[in-house]
Amino acid sequence: MKNLKFVVISGLSGSGKSHAIKCFEDEGFFCIDNLPPVLLPKLAELCVQPSQKITKVALGIDIRERSFLGEFFKIYEELKGEGYKMELLFFEARDEVLVRRFSETRRVHPLAAGKPILEGIALEREVVADLRKKADRIIDTSDLNVHQFKELIHRFYFQGEEKKKIQISLISFGFKSGIPYDAELLFDVRFLPNPNFVNELKYKTGLNQEIIQYISKFPETHSFIEKLVQFLDFVIPQYEKEGKSYLTIGFGCTGGKHRSVAIVSMMMEYFQKKGYLHTVRHRDIDA
Repeated sequence: MKNLKFVVISGLSGSGKSHAIKCFEDEGFFCIDNLPPVLLPKLAELCVQPSQKITKVALGIDIRERSFLGEFFKIYEELKGEGYKMELLFFEARDEVLVRRFSETRRVHPLAAGKPILEGIALEREVVADLRKKADRIIDTSDLNVHQFKELIHRFYFQGEEKKKIQISLISFGFKSGIPYDAELLFDVRFLPNPNFVNELKYKTGLNQEIIQYISKFPETHSFIEKLVQFLDFVIPQYEKEGKSYLTIGFGCTGGKHRSVAIVSMMMEYFQKKGYLHTVRHRDIDA
């Protein structure tokens, strides 16, 4: 048995295949969406090369043409015969749910072609019927919200594995240059004393220990960090519980050179100890 697992993800359009790909990606799978079946053997060959460390692959495959089915099944069985661990995961949902999802997203069903959406759904059910019969696992997503969906995937495929911690990116910035669009939590630290008004500190940055020592000597700095840690100790596990994988936290001061940079530097140890820290960026330190 080769040390390479394939989970092939297919099913009805609008049933959650793309979201499933993201779930597997968050769990460390190498993921490819819409891979032509004919390329499967080449992918398997590349993954087992000594220079590669890929052991888990999730593939999203849309097979809407009957002519593709025979080709896919033949390649799928050949790979199983060669010792690859293969699993076919099929997603579906009730007609009325699929219609609602397409209406909410304003997407056109790929097989409707100007016809009513129900006709496109019916045609697709017919086209993928054999694929559904051969599936190792069928999941009906009709009554699942996004969090239940992710939890179900985790229970089926990652039970017993430790859940990956949320990855946190820290960013310092200056309000005069605008708020970073990618920050989900923002903290304004302009209430702290400004080193910019101290002649010997004015041309240093928050990466300098003199700036950190200056800001640290004020009681309000310690009170802020203490209350911030209490808040983060509460809210981050709640984000993880809801299935969030990434979180960007921004700290802003006037110019983005002194206070915000120093606070990010001071908070790095907390996030590192928790095993959360992913990246640190000082957006305006050189502005």
